Amino acid sequence: MMIEIENTQECFVQLWLRLERTRQLLYRQCKRFCIRRVLKSWFPAEASDDFIWEVCSRSGQEGWDELPLPSLYPRKHRELLRALVSLKAGISYYKVDLKALDTAYSIAFPNSTPLNVNKKKE
Repeated sequence: MMIEIENTQECFVQLWLRLERTRQLLYRQCKRFCIRRVLKSWFPAEASDDFIWEVCSRSGQEGWDELPLPSLYPRKHRELLRALVSLKAGISYYKVDLKALDTAYSIAFPNSTPLNVNKKKE
């Protein structure tokens, strides 16, 4: 299934939901839930080492590192989705609509604590 990736809230909701479905699928297959496996399952033809490296580099994460539950610990997934959208949409990492990405998280996981895009890093 081809994934159209855009810098929109509707697309972000689908990405958050797909991330959770992918986590469940990998769990059932007894496979590690990591960036490398997510990208290989979403983009079988495109997920070369270079593509994976670029997403990991932009998100500041390692490809084989186990990802936590998206519904409980969304920060790493947020960076993953932000890096993926910037790469696939051909835009700067800083041009990704974080307000829409965070709102989409609240839609996809309504019982979770919302992400706060307005927090300033110290």
